[in-house]
Amino acid sequence: MSAPIVLPRLLHIGKNACEQIPATLAALGSKKPLIVTDKMMVKLGYAGRITDILKTAGISADIYDDTVPEPTDTSIMGGVEMVRRGDYDSIIALGGGSPIDSAKAIAVMGKHGGVIRDYVFPRQVNEAGLPLIAVPTTAGTGSECTRVTIITDEAASEKLLCVGLGFMPAAAIVDYTLTLSVPPRTTADTGIDALTHAVEAYVSKKANPFSDMQALAAMKLIGPNLRTAYHDGANEAAREAMMLGSMLAGMAFSNASVALVHGMSRPIGAFFHVPHGLSNAMLLPTVTAYSIPAAEQRYAECARTIGVATAKDSDAEANQKLLAELEALNRELSVPTLAEFGVRQEDFEHVIDTMAAQALASGSPANNPRVPEHAEIIELYRKLW
Repeated sequence: MSAPIVLPRLLHIGKNACEQIPATLAALGSKKPLIVTDKMMVKLGYAGRITDILKTAGISADIYDDTVPEPTDTSIMGGVEMVRRGDYDSIIALGGGSPIDSAKAIAVMGKHGGVIRDYVFPRQVNEAGLPLIAVPTTAGTGSECTRVTIITDEAASEKLLCVGLGFMPAAAIVDYTLTLSVPPRTTADTGIDALTHAVEAYVSKKANPFSDMQALAAMKLIGPNLRTAYHDGANEAAREAMMLGSMLAGMAFSNASVALVHGMSRPIGAFFHVPHGLSNAMLLPTVTAYSIPAAEQRYAECARTIGVATAKDSDAEANQKLLAELEALNRELSVPTLAEFGVRQEDFEHVIDTMAAQALASGSPANNPRVPEHAEIIELYRKLW
C-alpha cells in the first residue's frame, strides 16, 4: 500500500542557515514578506537579526508579533487582517511551535477568509495560502515540516486540529544556533514533545516505511542528547542533534500521525493552559504503559533506538527499560504532575468527561496501537495526579 509523503519544497539546515532567508525568498519568487513572531522573539533580538539579514539583501518586512503561546482563534486575527489589507506575497514564521502554527493559519485564512473552525479536521485543507518560510527557534514541535496546525477555540476551550497541504511550509530554515539561548524548562518541554512525536509516529497505525525511517533517526538523535541540551544549553553538538531530531520527528508524524498522547494532551492545554510539550511529557509514561501490550515489538525498538535497551534484551525487558527511562526523564527534567502545575483536582474532575470526548473527537486516539474507549481515557487522565 502506498503512502503519501509531504515535505517542504526547500530546506536549509545547519549553523547560520537563517542567512539563507533572502535566497529562499528569491527561490519562491517573493519580495514582500510579513514576519509572524511573538514579542519575546522581538525582545531577544531574533526578529531584528532576521530583518537585518533582509535589509542587507534590500528587502523590507513588516512584523506581526501578537502571537501567543498555545495560539487561539482571536490571537491570530490581527495577523489575518494584516494579510487581508496588505500586499504581502509571503510569510516568515519565526519562533517556536506557537508562532509557526499561528503563521500557518494566518497564511491560509488571510488568503481564503473564514474562521478557523471552517478548517478543522477531518477537512483536508489543500488550498494554498501565502508561501510560508518557517524558522524554528526551539527543538520540539517540528512544525516547520508538518501539514498540521493547532489553534484553540477560546469560547469552547477546545484545541482545533487543522490538517492539509495548505499548512505545509514552502520552506524551512533549520538553524540550531537560534536555540542556544532557550532556557532549560522550554528545552525540556519541547524536547520531550519531539520524542513523543517520534515514538507516536513509529507506533501509529498509519506508520509507513518513510515515517519509520524518520522516526527512528529522530529517536537516535534525541535519546542521547536531550539531557545534555537541558543541563548545558551552550553545547552546540547537543543542540544541533536536538534540532535535527525535532525536524525528523516532525516529518515522521506529519506523514504518519500522532496518537493517544496528543489526543489527550490537547484538552489539557485548552482547559488548563499547560504548554503542549509539558502536557505531552505528563502523559507519555502513562499512555506508553497502556499501549505497549498492543505493539510490544515497536515499543521495544523505540527503547533500543533511544539507547536504553540493547539487542540482547527481550522485547519485554526492553519495554520495562523504556518505561523506566520515561519516568526517569520526567524526574530529571522536572516535569510536574498536574497537581504540582497548579491544577485543582475538582476543576479537573469537572471537565474530565468533556476532555475525554474532545480527545476522541480529534481522531488521534484511533491511530494508537491500543484504541481506548471513553471511560478508559478518563481513567488514564486520573492517573496523571
